[in-house]
Parts: sequence; structure tokens; C-alpha cells
Amino acid sequence: MTQSADPVLEYRPSGLPVSSAVQNRGPRKFRADIQGLRAIAVALVLIFHLWPDHVTGGFIGVDVFFVISGYLITSHLLQRPPATFHDVADFWARRLRRLLPAALLVLFATLVASRLFGLETQWTNTAIEAIAATLYLENWWLARNSVDYLAAENALSPIQHFWSLSVEEQFYAFWPLLILGLVLLARRRGHSVLGSIGAGLVSVVVASLGYSIYATWKEPASAYFVTPTRIWELGAGALLAVWIVARGVKRSASSSTVLPAGASAMLAWMGLAAIALTGLTFSSVTPFPSWRALLPIVGTVMVIGANAGTAWFSPTRVLQWRPMQWLGDISYSVYLWHWPLIVLLPGVSGGSLGWLDRAVILAASLTLGTLSKNYVEDVFRFGRRVPGIRGTYALAVSGMALVIGLSGVPMLEASWRESAARQEAHRAISSGDRCFGAGALKTPEVCAGRYDRTIVPAPAQAAVDKSDAYAAVSGGKDCWSYSPNFPTITCEFGDPRPSVSVALVGNSHAGQWLTPLQEIARKRGWRITTYLASRCAVVPVKQRLATAAYSDACRRWVDEVSQSVKSNNFDLVFLANRMSVRAAGADSVEASIAAYRNGYQDLLTEWSDADVQVVGLRDTPAPVEGGIRSIPDCVAAQREDLTQCSGPRELWEPDEPLVDAASAINSSGVHLANLNDRICAPDLCSAVVGGAVVYFDGSHLTATYARTLTPFLDQAAIKALRQR
Repeated sequence: MTQSADPVLEYRPSGLPVSSAVQNRGPRKFRADIQGLRAIAVALVLIFHLWPDHVTGGFIGVDVFFVISGYLITSHLLQRPPATFHDVADFWARRLRRLLPAALLVLFATLVASRLFGLETQWTNTAIEAIAATLYLENWWLARNSVDYLAAENALSPIQHFWSLSVEEQFYAFWPLLILGLVLLARRRGHSVLGSIGAGLVSVVVASLGYSIYATWKEPASAYFVTPTRIWELGAGALLAVWIVARGVKRSASSSTVLPAGASAMLAWMGLAAIALTGLTFSSVTPFPSWRALLPIVGTVMVIGANAGTAWFSPTRVLQWRPMQWLGDISYSVYLWHWPLIVLLPGVSGGSLGWLDRAVILAASLTLGTLSKNYVEDVFRFGRRVPGIRGTYALAVSGMALVIGLSGVPMLEASWRESAARQEAHRAISSGDRCFGAGALKTPEVCAGRYDRTIVPAPAQAAVDKSDAYAAVSGGKDCWSYSPNFPTITCEFGDPRPSVSVALVGNSHAGQWLTPLQEIARKRGWRITTYLASRCAVVPVKQRLATAAYSDACRRWVDEVSQSVKSNNFDLVFLANRMSVRAAGADSVEASIAAYRNGYQDLLTEWSDADVQVVGLRDTPAPVEGGIRSIPDCVAAQREDLTQCSGPRELWEPDEPLVDAASAINSSGVHLANLNDRICAPDLCSAVVGGAVVYFDGSHLTATYARTLTPFLDQAAIKALRQR
């Protein structure tokens, strides 16, 4: 998952207050220290994305920006608290003029560039995310996809950095309404307006922080993106604004602060040190946001709250340096442009990013950011013909409709190509050619050269060519059990009055065998029941998932599945797992092999004693050691040299404790099936075999290729049944 930041909002006073409680007590002057702080935050993000090993926690730049935005926005609202919905509508219009033009420009340019230079496998996903970003719902879209670990193997999206923009825009939609409600409530009850606002905001911040801690523990992947876990960060800046107004502090170049000059400078330095410490010590494995985000949040609050002057020992002397002010001024547009450049440049340069590529991206981001600031942002904010409220909303709707409409073009093209690819795959499979797919490895001397120029399905279709266990494929029930709870979910396929009842059990590497089993079921009148989970392997081992709660839920699911398999009297049980999760107490997956082997022995012994006939399917090869994130993406990028998407079998073929465990058990009810000779040649594993794309991501078989394995799996199944 990519972490990013959202630099927004340059402070400008917004008029007279409607309440004497806050009259003339908000910030009145431009804050050079805040502008410099914004520069530091966007620099953290840039360095983290371009050179992630240098500042491993640079993603906390987003948290710095959240605090800045919460402080400045609330300062505006306190100077002129909304008293009517018209006031709120005016506030929203100002935010739209500030944020939307540059954002829509970048989305438009990214869609065009993605079509011209991006991989065809990513056209649809980029278009969908562009729509989500246009509607400021990108964070929820990413949170939704984060529960599926298969999505982690997809190529990076050039639009995913809009998640933080979505959080802020949702904050802007909600915050003035909250303050309006608090103002009206205070007036109705005769309470202090400022006191009511402060009390209400404290409640929101405390609730959000509490939920952030809980959600990061319970559902860390989605917790990073969802708005409720982030509101408290913006709220921290908002509470600072309320406190400053309550203290009646004047914010001007000549004003004094609550603290003496030396103390305020020290406080600001301490805040910057907290930000720097977080950036240097946090990493992508740090559970975040949760309470750990308090360090950069409190640090940012300290810098803003200190309002340190310009004495020689004050950090403001550094923050007001002209390059810092310039970077802070263009930070919003720089942020918008930098990530699409990082994702899309390899499609132009033809490889991974080197130092020269990174230097080009940095220079291009700063240049485009400057141009966008001067000729897009400022024109819509301060130009001669700044639209009013109605004009702003009309232009916003038109611009958003234009981007959404443009997003539909690559989606339609991808759909048309997928339809054609699906027909081609159907023709290839229906032809009965034994050289198509896995059959090419059975008789390589006969099939040599037959499908050298064939790629079926096309890369974009291969990326979604999955078994019917996936609801998006079958259009029906999702057959997968996911964290955090891993409920027991079953799906049934095949003959309702079967001659043979079969169970398919395991994690995602079991799900890939559903397609050939369905082919066998149609031929032989079988019934298939699935017990499938994402990541959690069916083996009685404590597996170290993202949280302890996930691990416990996984183990409960394994126990429930094991009991269900024993009690349902299946004629045959197919067991397959990918060992991708460390066992408890192990430092790596490799170090977990002994624990998994012992767990498999216990499981197979238990099933064998219950007279369960088991076929253990050896785990399939995967380019985990080859650095290939997605086979369809690689095929799309390397059509003319598919050897770039291949690798040595000895590296691609994983260690398999299931094989060792089954071999150690002297039972006629335990059988092994190894079909890897029909996936890889003796020394080489290829991305395309017999004209068929082998994987739909970085390790899972496409439904098309799995279907060509049907006769070989059928042989293993019939052999096991005959030995009952």
C-alpha cells in the first residue's frame, strides 16, 4: 500500500466575525513558519516516494498537512462562524475554487497519459480510481480493496495518492456543518459560542483517536485510509485554533506569543525534532495511524502553536528562507503531479526508476507544480473573473462530469478488448488442441513453436481471469473468508445429486484449482464444496497475520473447517495452501517450514483417522524470488521479449512442507498430486506456456491455464478414488 500527503490551504483572512466571542481573535497575518512547515511536509513525501530507503517514515508528511489544514480551516471558521446554510455553501465554494481545478487537471492528464504510456492491464483500475478521486471517495475505495491481499500484487495506481485529498475534502464537507450545529445549539441554550465549539470538537477528536487506535489494531490495512481514523489529526489543529482564539492571541509579525521568545523557539525546535524523528524511525511496518501518529501530530501542533518569532535562534529563520517559502507555496500542485510521474515514467523510459529518472521526476514535479499554482490555482482563486457561489458549483459539476466521462473511455476500450480476448480464449480451449496451455509441456517436441506468437488471454483479461470462487467473476457469491473474523463460508458447484462429493480446502492457492475441478465435475457428475480463505492456510499452526486478533480468528477458522471436513463425509478432499505467512515464533517464512510440516502431519493424521480421503496438491511455482510483481503487467510491458517474465524453476518452486508431511504418514487415505511439471519446464518457469498466460497476478494461476490442467488433475483424482 503507498502513503502520501495532501498540502492544502494558504491562509488568508476571511472577513468579520458574527459573534463577539471570537471577534478579532483569530490569526490575522500570513504565517511564514506554517508555509515552511508545509515545505518540510511535502519534502518528506517526495523523498519517501523517490528514495524510500532514505526517509522510511516520510509518509507522515500527510499527518503534518492534516494538522495544518485543520488549524487554518478552523481559524477561518472561527473568524466567521457559519450561522446559516448559505454560509456553509459559501465556504464549500471557496474550497472548491481552491482545490478542484488543479485536481481535475491532474486527473485529466493522468487518464490520458495512462492510456498512452500505462499498461493495458491497469486501464480499468486507473479509470475507476479516477472516478473515485473526482468524487473525493478514493480513500474509501482503497480501504475497500485493502482487505483483498491479491490487490497488493497489482501495479501501483497513478491516482492512489488522492486518498488524502479525499479525507480532507470530506473533512471540509463535515466540519462547517458541525460548527454550524454547535453555533446554533449554543445560541439556543444561551451558552458561549466558542465554549460550545471547543467542547464539541474535543468530543469528535477523542472519539476519532479512540477509533483510530481500535481500527489500526483490528483492521490495519483499511484503517490507514478511512476518514474516521484521520479526523482527529485535522481536529488536533482545529483545537489549537480554538485554544488560540480563547487566549485572545494576536497573530501578526509584531505580536507577542503566550511564551517568551526563547521558550517559543525551543518549543518549535522540539516540534520539528518530533517530526524529524518520526520521519527517520517509522516505516511501512509501523502500525499507523493509531496512537503512534501522536508524535508527528503533537510535533506539528507545537510548531504552529509556538508561533516562534524571527530571533536568530528561532527555526522560523530557516522556515522563512525563500526556497522553503516557494516550495510551501506550490506544495499542493507538487503533490498532485509527483505521484503520476513516478508511476507512469517507467512506461516511457522502459524500465525501473534510476537516479536520473528520479531527478527528472523531481524537476518535473516542481516545474508542473509552479505552473499549476500560477496558472490554475491562482486564476480560479484570485483572477479577474472569480465565479460566485452558483458559478463555482456549476463549473465544479461540469469539470467533474468531464473527468468522469473521460474515465469511461478506457473502461469501454478495456471491456471491448476483454470480450475479444475471452472469445479467443474460448476458441483456443474448445479446439481441443493438446499443445495449448499445459499440454505443451507434456510433449514439447511435438508442440515446439505452435503458439510462440499467441498470448491468451490478453494481458488485461488475464489479470481478471480467475475462478468462480470470486464473486466479481461468477457474478454470484464470494466464496472467500477474510480477516478480521474469518467466518466459515462455503460455496457449492456441480451436480446437485452427485455421484462423488468433493471438498476443496485451503487458501488462495486452493481457489485456483476450482476451475479444473468444475470441468471434472461436469464430466463426472461431481459436487464440489469449497472452504477457502484469503492468506490463512488450512493447517493447525498459529500464523502471524497483521494482528493477533487476525491470527486467532484464522486459527479458529482452521479448526472449524477441519471439523466440518470430518463430519460431512466427503468422498475426496483436495488440500492446497500457499505458505506466505510466518508461523508464530519464526523470523521468516523459510524458518516456518518445520512448524508447517508438523502441523500438516497432525492435520493429515486426524483426517486419516476419520477415514477422510485427502489429495494434497503441491503448491505451484511463483515468481516470488524473481521480483515480478504481476505476470500480466510484465507480459503487457515485454510482449516482444517474454523471457524477461520468466525465471529459474529452482527459485520459483516453493518449499512444500505438505509433501514432506504426507510422505511421512503411512496411510492409504493420504495422496499427493504434483502438477508442477505441467506448469514449468524442467529448468524454467515461463509467463506464457503453450500460448496461455499462466498467472493472473504474481502467483495465482489464470482460470484459462488452470483449465488446461484438467486432464492431469482428473488422473490424480481418479487414482485416489480407486484406492479408497
